[in-house]
Amino acid sequence: MFATRLPLLLAVLLVQAVAEKPLQPLLDFAGPDTAQKWQAVNDNVMGGVSDGRYRITADKTMEFSGRLSLENNGGFASVRTKPTNFNIRVGDTLVVRVKGDGREYVLNIYTKSRRMAFSYRAPLPTTKDEWTEVAVPLDEFIPTAFGNRVQGMGPVEPDQINGLGIMLSDKRPGPFKLEVGWVKITPAATP
Repeated sequence: MFATRLPLLLAVLLVQAVAEKPLQPLLDFAGPDTAQKWQAVNDNVMGGVSDGRYRITADKTMEFSGRLSLENNGGFASVRTKPTNFNIRVGDTLVVRVKGDGREYVLNIYTKSRRMAFSYRAPLPTTKDEWTEVAVPLDEFIPTAFGNRVQGMGPVEPDQINGLGIMLSDKRPGPFKLEVGWVKITPAATP
């Protein structure tokens, strides 16, 4: 009986351990030039017609919104930082505060790699009209290209990270809206 409860017990302990560590700010939206550090990249780069855009709100959050379309072989809208150096280390956990529309978005990590459409991805679920915090350990991001897992790639190397982003590609056409409060890090335990 204990063996079947062990995974649940470990998950509870992990959540408690992450909650007890102090969060370190990585990205917020309070600076006067914050909007200039971001860019929208949508499926129109390959002929699609999805419309995704962002703005910094009066509450100093980032609103990512638009309309997802599957026309012309499209199906994604995204917002990402311009190339940026982050102080992320092996073992860190990214924590994102979001208020969404109930759809599942994707949290992307971009690297210095020149591979086309390459990123490390993790699911970013939302609860409609509620602020939630989603924590993703760095080693749980999956290497992908064109939305498909890339085999034979190891975990993301922190010194190669040069961008973060959020994407919607759930194959459900229609309007969407996601508000991002901040991105922080729970640092890896130091020996």
